[in-house]
Amino acid sequence: MDRNDLLNRYRQTRSLSVQLCEPLHPEDYRIQSMPDVSPPWWNLGHTTWFFAKNLLEPFGLYSPEDAKLEFVMNSYYESLGPRIRRDHRGLVTRPSNDEVYRFRESVDRRIEELLRTAPDSDLDRLRFLVVTGVQHEQQHQELLVTEVKHILGSNIPELREAYSTASEVARHGAPAASWIPFEEGIQEFGNREGGWCWDNEMPVHKAWLDGFTLMNRLVTNGEYLEFMADGGYRNPLLWLSNGWAKVKEQGWTAPFYWEEKEGGGWQLWTLSGVRDVDPDEPVCHVSFYEAEAYARWKGARLPTEREWEHAARVSGFPGGNFLDSGALHPVPAGADGSGLLQMGGDLWEWTSNHYEPYPGYKPFEGPLVEYNGKFMDNVRVLRGGSCATPANHIRASYRNFWAADTRFQFSGIRLAKGA
Repeated sequence: MDRNDLLNRYRQTRSLSVQLCEPLHPEDYRIQSMPDVSPPWWNLGHTTWFFAKNLLEPFGLYSPEDAKLEFVMNSYYESLGPRIRRDHRGLVTRPSNDEVYRFRESVDRRIEELLRTAPDSDLDRLRFLVVTGVQHEQQHQELLVTEVKHILGSNIPELREAYSTASEVARHGAPAASWIPFEEGIQEFGNREGGWCWDNEMPVHKAWLDGFTLMNRLVTNGEYLEFMADGGYRNPLLWLSNGWAKVKEQGWTAPFYWEEKEGGGWQLWTLSGVRDVDPDEPVCHVSFYEAEAYARWKGARLPTEREWEHAARVSGFPGGNFLDSGALHPVPAGADGSGLLQMGGDLWEWTSNHYEPYPGYKPFEGPLVEYNGKFMDNVRVLRGGSCATPANHIRASYRNFWAADTRFQFSGIRLAKGA
């Protein structure tokens, strides 16, 4: 990637974040509807600070005005100093929205000038830092979409407004469930394709897989409704202990954003407004605990992350419904598809694995050492990307992770069995 390619990738990514905020009212920027949801102003500012701190400062281009924002823009970097509490991001009115946008413009001007004028000897270092910042901002673009959905959905029903009019998607029934077999053997895992990746995707290593089968598509709403009708949320024998505790504590009776209609049936909140639950769409906004309980109810299990990765390398990501499609919602699997469907996009897929380092793992150096490794503690791995993930952000080796009770993310279920 030469200077022009790097500059274009930077500009495209930064521009998309601004575009994603265009439908918002000024008030929407300031709200933190729950601790896991950051207000949009903070996402726009934090991603900008990330570039300023990791790129401008090492090259002597960090300003006193940048430093003034560190306390409110730092996320979790202990080595970079104190910061506002995560759950307090929605309690401040400064910096204002206008000030955040001016901060973005200032940093963008300096980054672009640096990319144009830096000596060739600095280009490799610049390339790594810029691509890391771009990948970081793409993660926050996905977060922004999921967080805006929660922010807007938290308004009272009579005043809720859709974020956008989603792109039209051809409606069709989901294909019948079937099982795709994979043979046992030693496989390679991690970023074997080469190129930039997060430190948690390395090193490339080998591991044995027993023979297994994966369901050809994601579990649908219609199938999940059968689990609900059979008392899935009332049967403690289906649940891990911590999951059952969450069911009771939170009063879970259906996936997140589902609302029971007067007279029966279900509807759900989407970024394009409230709609009836479509039985052919993949079931969405379920936690690891719900996914695991459903799999147990079906006499199946969740795939391991290495099973998923091997299968994704075999199948690829044909027709993936990513952020780029504009649907902003999972869609039914292709009616005439064969083999594995929906491996990329639509929904992040829970795996059975805890998030742990690969053998020989080495974190990034400097402040980026805090980016991934310190979160390898009691969270679960998801794979594949979602309808909120930029298409050029995902790859077979990409590892996402969330706490097992997380529901506001675009997460779903694919079943696995032994061979």
